[in-house]
Amino acid sequence: MYFDWTIILMLPGLLLGLWAQARVKSAFEKYSKVHTQRGIPAQELVRQLLARQGVVDIAIAPTQGTLSDHYDPSSNTLRLSQGVYGSDSVSAVGVAAHEAGHALQKEQGYTFLSLRSFMVPVVNIGSSLAWPIFMLGIIFSWKPLMYAGIVTFAAVMVFSLITLPVEFDASRRANQMLSESGCFTQDELNGVRTVLNAAALTYVASFIGTLMQLLRLILIARRRND
Repeated sequence: MYFDWTIILMLPGLLLGLWAQARVKSAFEKYSKVHTQRGIPAQELVRQLLARQGVVDIAIAPTQGTLSDHYDPSSNTLRLSQGVYGSDSVSAVGVAAHEAGHALQKEQGYTFLSLRSFMVPVVNIGSSLAWPIFMLGIIFSWKPLMYAGIVTFAAVMVFSLITLPVEFDASRRANQMLSESGCFTQDELNGVRTVLNAAALTYVASFIGTLMQLLRLILIARRRND
């Protein structure tokens, strides 16, 4: 890690990230104690929701961890964390429906999900190599290496940007599916929106943090060129 005055650019993303994580934790814990009137476990609920949309060939499996829920488009598997999989709480319903929204995105060929999936291998490599490449450029005073590090990290920033519409759209689909199902009260739907809105902030914080990091790399490179 490179330390100079530009490190203050990391503070907005860091502070927003901490605040977003606190909001997610608070909202999830609050609504995990509120059980839905129908009492449908999350894994059964998402199967029903997707079946109504014509999606019946998806696997639904439990996974370890807390809030580790995710949809794997490569295997068409929806993985729900232990606190969500068998729970009928408002929090579990919201999180599971959000992941079902991703499955629906794949089924309907949502462009941004396809683009994000395509970028995953590149970003996995780029996120690990960007700073080492950039630092080698500084150590050897070789501008092409510095610029290569910046371009590599720019791919990470683009990935973070593409993630925003993917996540927002999944939440929109989740809210719509739950509302149209007729299985939930308005208070329960409002609770779901609270949980999903809090989760959305974490992606916004991640993008801002990545953007500030990219700006920092550019500023450092410019100072080296002066």
